[in-house]
Amino acid sequence: MNLTISGHHLEVTPALRSYVTGKLDRISRHFDQVVDVKVLLTVEKQKEKEKRQRAECNVHVKGNDLFAESAHSDLYAAVDELVDKLDRQVVRHKDRLQDHHCPLKRDQPAMEA
Repeated sequence: MNLTISGHHLEVTPALRSYVTGKLDRISRHFDQVVDVKVLLTVEKQKEKEKRQRAECNVHVKGNDLFAESAHSDLYAAVDELVDKLDRQVVRHKDRLQDHHCPLKRDQPAMEA
């Protein structure tokens, strides 16, 4: 899994990098066919303080691309919301890949009484 963490108007500290990688381990635990993950952490220059910190993530999994974004007043809380959204998307993608249908009755040989 390739992981890219970048910051916009923000320096990505080692503590922040380890926090994001620790949270993203949950996604790879649910679905092991994750190819590429790109995380963008942003501080917007707004006058109001709430929802200024943003976290965006593009996840390339086998067969699909997933995107989620989150905004919060605290960057760590924004990362938590982002991972929750991505986790739901990954689990839903995994369920779509699995075949939950039972075999059709017409495919089975007919039983004669």
